[in-house]
Amino acid sequence: MPPIYPVIMCGGSGTRLWPASRPSLPKQFIPLAGNRSLFQETVARVSALAEGGGSLVVVGGVRHKRAILDQLDEIGASAVILLEPEGRDSSAAMAAAALWTARQTPDAVTLFVASDHHIPDDLDFRTAVKEAAVAAAEGRIVTLGVVPTAPSSAYGYIAPSGDGLSPVAAFVEKPDATTAQRYINEGYLWNSGNFIVRADVLATEVAEHASAVAEAVKAGLDEAKTEGPCLTLGASFLSAPKISIDYAVMEKTTHASVLPVRFAWSDLGAWDAVHASGEGGVGLHVLEDSEGCLIRACDGVMVAAIGLQDVGIVVERDAVLVTALKKSQDVKKVVERLRTLSPQHLDFSAPPPAESLQDGAVRFTTWMRQSALPTWATLGQDADGGFEELLALDGRHIRSSRRARVQARQLQVYADAGRQGWAGPWRAVIDKGLERLRAAYLRPDGQMRTLLDADGRPQDETAMVYDQAFFLFALASVARATARMDLEDEAAGVLNNLLQRADAAGGLRESGDHPYQSNAHMHLLEAALAWEEAGGAPRWTETADRIVRLAQTRFIDADTGALREFFDAGWAPAPGEAGRLVEPGHQFEWAWLMARYGRSRNDQGALDSARRLYAAGLKGVDRKRGVAMDALTITGGIQSARARLWPQTEWLKAACILATMSEDGQRDQCLDQASQASHALWRYLTPQGLWRDKMLETGEFIDEPAPASSLYHIMAAYVQVRDTLNFLYGRDDRSLQLA
Repeated sequence: MPPIYPVIMCGGSGTRLWPASRPSLPKQFIPLAGNRSLFQETVARVSALAEGGGSLVVVGGVRHKRAILDQLDEIGASAVILLEPEGRDSSAAMAAAALWTARQTPDAVTLFVASDHHIPDDLDFRTAVKEAAVAAAEGRIVTLGVVPTAPSSAYGYIAPSGDGLSPVAAFVEKPDATTAQRYINEGYLWNSGNFIVRADVLATEVAEHASAVAEAVKAGLDEAKTEGPCLTLGASFLSAPKISIDYAVMEKTTHASVLPVRFAWSDLGAWDAVHASGEGGVGLHVLEDSEGCLIRACDGVMVAAIGLQDVGIVVERDAVLVTALKKSQDVKKVVERLRTLSPQHLDFSAPPPAESLQDGAVRFTTWMRQSALPTWATLGQDADGGFEELLALDGRHIRSSRRARVQARQLQVYADAGRQGWAGPWRAVIDKGLERLRAAYLRPDGQMRTLLDADGRPQDETAMVYDQAFFLFALASVARATARMDLEDEAAGVLNNLLQRADAAGGLRESGDHPYQSNAHMHLLEAALAWEEAGGAPRWTETADRIVRLAQTRFIDADTGALREFFDAGWAPAPGEAGRLVEPGHQFEWAWLMARYGRSRNDQGALDSARRLYAAGLKGVDRKRGVAMDALTITGGIQSARARLWPQTEWLKAACILATMSEDGQRDQCLDQASQASHALWRYLTPQGLWRDKMLETGEFIDEPAPASSLYHIMAAYVQVRDTLNFLYGRDDRSLQLA
């Protein structure tokens, strides 16, 4: 058997289930027959069918992207998600899924199921699908026909040509009650809307019987933009005629077959069907002398009913429906009347629009100018010029040891503040800070020791590559801000000492538990690029080239495009968990550096690496909290769902720089992601110019002091946002200036 690709169709609107089901959150995404939504129940029912080599596919509208992603996350499921810019009925949606699937696995069998049907017996359903798949593999288009339990005017019917799996004799529309009874007497089946067909067969049938649909879908798929698991179909998809698969293909094809099935099935198309499922009641309610009623109450509302029989009461925040259950099909008439009487009740209130990147940048600039930079230039630097390691969220000093890297980072921050026009005392801050760093942290060989204790005494004499890289970066930033190119001689001495440690591959061995790591090289690359931009000697270009080669040949996984953290002595992935670790923040940070490097040299390979790294980083964005998490595995599993501040800044930087290197559609996507990252970062910042550092999986923050080391990340994000907006809009907006 070829693999099965289950395809869940999420295009229904469920108007007969108003007021609970509305366009922004239709019935498939709300619980109607249990604790999980119908969509989630469908995912659970069909996912096992993909285990033989297929993949789960979801087809839905762009406006439901968040609901689809969130509900998949809630049940720990994953899928390829094809997003329609606008619904064009079932033929276009199914053709898109079939064509995408055929491109992955030409002989795959696709199972098309509605996202909003209620089928309690998962096992019987999967057994029927596997039986139908045998015929589908041979070229048949098989639909599941449910053996009716009673005459119904709510369903279409299928006339089989024989017993068991047989060719379809006819498809018929929803009948009146008398005709429905006749159909049952004649052996007709309910049309369940489930189809099992080989992907290439369906694509061919659509091309033959609905060529305009096929052409629009193919062009839309070719134009699709990919973001994580989502493929948003291009604008050409909008030209597909609106036509159902029944009219487009099933009534014309010679390949249609039907398999009779006897499992319980309902499309839950109206409130009487929901009530019949036995699980439709929700919320607080009290019934007195009432029976056969369906009560659904939203949170915080109590419903009391007295002396009622066979009545449905559905309460939402803004609307209440009371209906005789036998008349619940007529809810659709109420919805039609609302279109003119009260259109605001047709849908739930839309959330306020997200802050644009431009508006977020203005707020960010004000916070940097008025809060962060003044706070850390005063409370964050002592009288000797040394920089504090931590500040409590109320501004109190926290007595602690002080790392060399923090001293260097703060020098770089205030040098960049000066270069960006900040009117504060940036020059005095870096003069005092550099003097203190040289006096307290430099060893006799010109390299920085790692740590001083709280009293300023040397505590760790190790000269870590990581720390020297930040010293080089600080010197480059100061040289650029103050035009002191004499600092390059000092930097060259530090670099020469570092390069003496390089092995045959060009890698540097770090001190500590993980001597072979990518992280220290990343910051050395950042320093080398900073000296290039400051007009430094060719040695910096050569150093940057060496590190990028090492990244492309050793650090970046060829299969996934993700950058690993730790390695063995031969620069192969380290054994165990260390070698499988992927940090989303570092994917973004390397993407930003590789983009800068590629742009400066017109190196397409580096730019391609940057985009793959960025895509790898996006896999670590928790859509529910809207933040980049701390750690994944190389296969995409979550290793740490905690989310520190700094990955948000790196996400923002990478999205912004890639926006400047992308065409219109991709640029808009990057800018949208940059806006999301800006919003994520803002959640960590406090009005006092401080920040929270660690967000837990619950969305709560750990109550702890603000680490000074974060300001380096924040400043770099500010500079990149400003550069990006000025590049895109061709002006230096005064509202984005620190002056």
